[in-house]
Amino acid sequence: MSELLAYTPFDPAIERRIVIIADWLPPDFGAVGQYMSMRARSLAERGHDVTLVGLASGPGSKRRTQMGRGSLHEVRLAARPVPRASMLRRLLWTLSTDIRLVAATFGSLRRADGILFTGSPPFLIHLLAPLKRLWRGRLIYRITDFHPECLIAARERPSKMLDLLLGLTNFWRRRVDGFEVLGEDQLDRLHTTGVARERIVLVRDGSPISFDNAAGYPVPPELAGHCVLLYSGNYGVAHEVDTVARGYLLHHREGSGRVHLWLSATGVGAETLVARFNEDSLPYYRSPPVALEQLAGLLLAPDAHLVTLKDRFVGFVMPSKIYACLESRRPIVFVGSLNSDVDQLARRSGASYWQVPCGDAMGFAAALEALAASVQKNQKRALS
Repeated sequence: MSELLAYTPFDPAIERRIVIIADWLPPDFGAVGQYMSMRARSLAERGHDVTLVGLASGPGSKRRTQMGRGSLHEVRLAARPVPRASMLRRLLWTLSTDIRLVAATFGSLRRADGILFTGSPPFLIHLLAPLKRLWRGRLIYRITDFHPECLIAARERPSKMLDLLLGLTNFWRRRVDGFEVLGEDQLDRLHTTGVARERIVLVRDGSPISFDNAAGYPVPPELAGHCVLLYSGNYGVAHEVDTVARGYLLHHREGSGRVHLWLSATGVGAETLVARFNEDSLPYYRSPPVALEQLAGLLLAPDAHLVTLKDRFVGFVMPSKIYACLESRRPIVFVGSLNSDVDQLARRSGASYWQVPCGDAMGFAAALEALAASVQKNQKRALS
């Protein structure tokens, strides 16, 4: 059982009614919603009456289910996709979505013995913390991605407006009852904002899937005969792109070219990589992310997994995909900092692992050569 499901901040004997607020709930794609759906079910089975509210790309819905000694009331609000092309439209979408989520469960929030909210969608703290006197229950913030720090890190120039927003956010953070963080790097970041360490608990996500009896997922014919490196999930602004693009070019122009990248991904980073690969006539395969029930098979299909994170996002973003990638027992290539918990987890796992600093394109090309040689060696050993 992952730490996420083993740990609870709430006592069912005295804090029976729990509200959890997240973003996109399954079957929609979204890591936070997937994890919070699992958490809600776990808490219900322990004896809590849980209300889970989130978003749906289809029609809105409500469903109540008895689970174990408790119950789960799922509330899905129909929502449009995030308008990522415009910062202003994205902020307006976030504001309206946060208001809708809080309004949809206002009565439940008033009655709740405990409230758990996440960093996705962003800035819920600016509604929940100022209204804290209205809530009878403890307010627990599970920080997934830090906001507005992620917006600040994504910019090339400083922004006085975002600096003011950060100051206000830190003001409200110091008034939340408790925090959960996903990694030690996040714990350090949160503590520097003025939150006492005794109010912070490290609760790692763990893998959202089981690999027991996982149905095999076919490797695309276009990748047959090659060493396959898979990037799965969201490839967004926080993930390193340039090092991968330049290193992949070196591997195919000056190296063996044995590794072919499989992008089962969405996000601006994926789009940028595809554009650069097309410009340089490099081989790759692109497919959409798979449903959660197919994820185990997908992660078992390649020879290795690619994980990336830009240096300026270390401690603000934790790529939760690392847990399932490690559990798949496939090698890992990480383009990112030694200060990230991704590096810490990969080294502890004992899996075959290559870490490449951001900006080291030659290092990434060398890691691909080492990966291909390792896979070939293991294949020969298996046949002998």
